[in-house]
Amino acid sequence: MPRHPVLFAYFARLSVSAKKTYICPAMRIVQITDLHVGLADEATFDVDVRANFLGICQKTRALAPDYIVVSGDLCFEQADPEIYRWIKQHLDSLEITYDLLSGNHDNPRTLAKSFDCEHLLQDGELYYQRQLEGFPYLFLDTTTGMVSKKQLDWLDDALKHQGGPVIIFMHHPPLLAGVPHMDRNYALKNREEVLDILLAHNQRIDIFCGHYHVDKTISIDNLNVHITPSCFFQIDQHSEEFAVDHYRPALREIDATTSQLSHTVIFL
Repeated sequence: MPRHPVLFAYFARLSVSAKKTYICPAMRIVQITDLHVGLADEATFDVDVRANFLGICQKTRALAPDYIVVSGDLCFEQADPEIYRWIKQHLDSLEITYDLLSGNHDNPRTLAKSFDCEHLLQDGELYYQRQLEGFPYLFLDTTTGMVSKKQLDWLDDALKHQGGPVIIFMHHPPLLAGVPHMDRNYALKNREEVLDILLAHNQRIDIFCGHYHVDKTISIDNLNVHITPSCFFQIDQHSEEFAVDHYRPALREIDATTSQLSHTVIFL
């Protein structure tokens, strides 16, 4: 620490500020996405996806978050109750509150029944809102590769009733992300409609999603979209054709307060 009195006071203020905003966040969240867990005897492209998920659980336990969000594609290819039961067993063992989203390799009804959250279903779709530590969190269902008209109306109304920043979790990114293979083949079908609603509101909106198997952030006006890497493998985001970048599974750690948001991707 500098001994000059002015510099000493300056760095002391920085130290106190850092302690207030980082060491004591209002909410620490771990986002896990694109697990792609198969059945016990299912071939998953020579990747031990179950071992990957167990490693992610171990890292999550070490981070000691307040809350976990699993943002879709829990299953390898097709939704299966046995896969959901296996995942639930290990999530429950962490003894940390968690919520889930349905991805395009899931089935929201089967997922909700397996995880005892059928009360969150709305006409067969798994979308809902949480208020945690005074901060609003919205969860969207993009199982079909789009956001339904009913969800769009619900989203618009929810944003109208929030005066400050909002965090949204969804499986698909709501825009093109500059990842050629995914943008061309697997982008959200009605992203323009979703973007119209998101950009029509003035508050800061942070969206945490997955689906693309990359680490990327895209910002447009009041909107920040954070794409979290997969627990399976990561895609080469510069390739026109499908190509694997690497096989290190990842999670995202998020520290959220009512005035500050910080987050980082952690690869195993």
